[in-house]
Order: sequence, then structure tokens, then C-alpha cells
Amino acid sequence: MPAAEIDAAEWDAFASAFTGGGTGNAAHLLQTAAWAQLKCAFGWRVVRVALRSPVRIVAGAQILVRRLPLALGSIAYLPKGPLVNWQDAAQVKAVLQLCDDAARAEHAIFLKLEPDLQAGEEPAQLLHALGWQASPQALQPRRTLLVDTACEPAAALGRMKSKTRYNIGLAEKKAVVVRAAPLLHAAAELAAFWRLLQSTAARDNFGIHNERYYQTAYESFAPSGRVALLLAESAGRVLAGAMIFASGTRAWYLYGASDDAERASMAPYAVQWAAMQWAHARGCSAYDMWGVPDADEAQLEAGFTTRSDGLWPVYRFKRGFGGRLERNCGAWDHVYVPWAHRLYGAYLRLAQRNAPPG
Repeated sequence: MPAAEIDAAEWDAFASAFTGGGTGNAAHLLQTAAWAQLKCAFGWRVVRVALRSPVRIVAGAQILVRRLPLALGSIAYLPKGPLVNWQDAAQVKAVLQLCDDAARAEHAIFLKLEPDLQAGEEPAQLLHALGWQASPQALQPRRTLLVDTACEPAAALGRMKSKTRYNIGLAEKKAVVVRAAPLLHAAAELAAFWRLLQSTAARDNFGIHNERYYQTAYESFAPSGRVALLLAESAGRVLAGAMIFASGTRAWYLYGASDDAERASMAPYAVQWAAMQWAHARGCSAYDMWGVPDADEAQLEAGFTTRSDGLWPVYRFKRGFGGRLERNCGAWDHVYVPWAHRLYGAYLRLAQRNAPPG
């Protein structure tokens, strides 16, 4: 089946019905057509491949492709996929062969795969046998905190650290109100969120996308209602915000920001609590806080009070919401042009130092 024949509607119908093939997860946010729409607005192309029964797609992958300068070919990236039954080696092999064929047809120097699996769950022996190699360079965070949002809000509060519960209550006492931007005509709210992002990036020294990226992200998911832009306000001033996404039974916190003024209002805590309630109301059982330092729990707990580099301040904030630590299986590369792959790897090591999420 030529990749061009798998349009966004057909792909999303498959991805929405996907049950994880034994992993317990529905299709990841980064395998939705809306995510491809976002990335295609910023220099990527999408190629989709699939195995079919007589009536439907049974397994497949959504691959992002980006051309390199100077006629060097392209890079191919498969985030949080493929959507296969990982216990079915024949199916995995067949879909990865389709991915391989598609990447070669796009003159890719390599195909990077980041499965939606926890560390140790990937069929390493099979991947090695098919020519894949474990990569030291994952594009998405290796480790995250997952908060249970299947339970009632009172139970979720009870699992949080006492200081976090206190800060949520303090925000309420200080008259911090969280509101959701409208799904249509949210220009004013997006502009306010962008101003917060700029302020936060300058204060905390991290990279962000341009303003149009966040606008497109919101607008790509708004028609299906799978996004929320939450803004915390007090006395008419926007103090914190977060953009939350959902797919299936999972929600993700990808982008957040806060004003440096009135930090005592604890507005970021109010925003996160509102986001978790939004996820619960949508029927999401897990809220992914998207990225903490790649260290085990003992190291994280020993270091978060003293370290301020990298994602350590982020962990200090996120740990209080009572999530469980998970580490994914990382990245795998299928290399077609070794010298170009090495060159791109050197570039990526430099670029990732200040790369924005998503």
C-alpha cells in the first residue's frame, strides 16, 4: 500500500482504535495525525505505512521525514511507534521492513525509532537481527513521571506531597483562578501564553519554539478537543499557563510557563491541578508530566534539593504531584549512510543542549 494512500482520517481511525498490542497503551500522541500536521507546518513531511486486513489497518507507523541541506539526503524519524503488537515478531518485522523501505525511498541517511515501550520491553534481539542499533541520542525524554488520573480528585490530592497540596490550597486562598482558552478564536490566550513562555525561557535559560509553533500546536488539536490551554490569573493578570494534550486514555503536559512576579501565588500548582482534573474528566487514566532528569529514583531524591542544572528544577516541582517514575526504552537507529549518520549525531549533541520540548 503506497504511503500516500493512508490519509489523516484513515490513520486517526486506526490510531484511535489501537489498543497497544499487549503493551496496555493506546496510540501515543506523537503517532496522531494532528501531531504530523503540526510537524509538517515546520519543515517535516509525513509518510505512513501499514499492514492491512481485507477491511482495515492492523498495524502501521507514522514516519516524519526532513530534508537535509546540500543534497545530503534526509533524516527519518518514527516517534513513539510503530503501532504494532510487540509480542508478534512477524508483525513487528513486517512493519519495520515497510518503514525501512519508506525511509530508503526518501533517501534517508538513517531512520530513528523511539518505541512507546518501557525500558527492557523492546525486543532487542529482534531489532539487532534486523540491523537496528541502540542509539545514545533519544529525541524525547527517557524518563518521566506519570500521575494516576483514573482515581477521583480527592484520592489524587491524597497521593501528592504535603507541600504540593498546601501550595494548591494556597493558590486558591490567594484568589488564583484557572480558566481554559476557547477551542476556537483563542488568539488572545495564545498571545498571553507566548509572553509567559518568553519570560520563563529567559529566566530559566531553556529553549523555546517560535510563537507560531505553539499557535499551530493548539490549532492542530483543537478541532478534536484533544488540547487544553489553561491560564492561571489573579486580579486580571496571567501568572502561569500550560498546554495539555490527550490521546486515548493518556494526557501529556508538554508546554508550561509562569510569570516571575507574584511567585508566592503558587499559580503553577493551580494550573497543574486543573490540568489533572481536565485529564480525569476526559477519561484519561494517566497524566504524563513529560521529562525529568534521566536518573533513578534514589539519585533524584538525593539530588533535587541541591542541583539546579538541566531538568533538576523541573523534577523538584513535578515530584510533588505524586506520579510514578518511568523510563522508556530509548532510541534505535537503522543506519544507511554511516559517515553522514556520525556527522548528524555530532550536530544533534550540540543542538539538544537547549532544545525545547516537542
